[in-house]
Amino acid sequence: MLISRLAVPARPAARWPFTLPAVKALTHGVELTAPVTFLVGENGSGKSTIVEAVADVCGINSEGGKAGTRYASTGPATPLGEVLEAELTVDGLRLVRGPRLKRRAFFFRAETLFNLGRNVSGRYGFWEEDLTEQSHGEGFFTVLDRMVSGPGLYLMDEPEAALSFHSCLRLVGLMDRVAAQGGQIICATHSPILAGLPGAQILELGDRGIRPTDWDRLELVDHWRRFLVKPDFYLHHVLDETSPGSLE
Repeated sequence: MLISRLAVPARPAARWPFTLPAVKALTHGVELTAPVTFLVGENGSGKSTIVEAVADVCGINSEGGKAGTRYASTGPATPLGEVLEAELTVDGLRLVRGPRLKRRAFFFRAETLFNLGRNVSGRYGFWEEDLTEQSHGEGFFTVLDRMVSGPGLYLMDEPEAALSFHSCLRLVGLMDRVAAQGGQIICATHSPILAGLPGAQILELGDRGIRPTDWDRLELVDHWRRFLVKPDFYLHHVLDETSPGSLE
């Protein structure tokens, strides 16, 4: 483990993102208990906000990128990143806060990955391939295969965004290998496939704040199960019943 706990000092400012229940819960601290932690919740629950703040604390550009790099502007910290406290283990201090060229930390952010690629593709320590010459999913795995390997801290924000079912399974395998090699992953996701990684810690974010849970108790998993069994039960609530081809 590289990071064992995340916390925010008591009585944060009464403004976004500190009004989010999940961020409020950080005033009590959240223990990270496994090499892979998934943050799961609805849009707007605070998953990405927390992962970005961890990036700030660890000296990684919150837009995505590599710790210790000269090739991406770090910019100002996010509001949460300015106050978030991360308890680093001895290994964490060495790999995240050690000499710049020996730091092992990377933030894979789906939303900004290809902007990052334009700046760093072909540079030493990154990847050789031109992401614009690959499909979206192929480009994702080019970066994942090159940058997520061995001991280090790996932050991910919705890495499943461009991945097929089988590619998600492949990513589960990669995560498992990294955990076995001494790496730590903190991943914000909507994917029940990724969250199914055996032994991973799952933190569900919502109106109740942050709560540890099991895969089969996730609201996300329950909805997918119900949808796949009877999609019309969900779709009739969102489809215009007067439109051609709508479900009856």
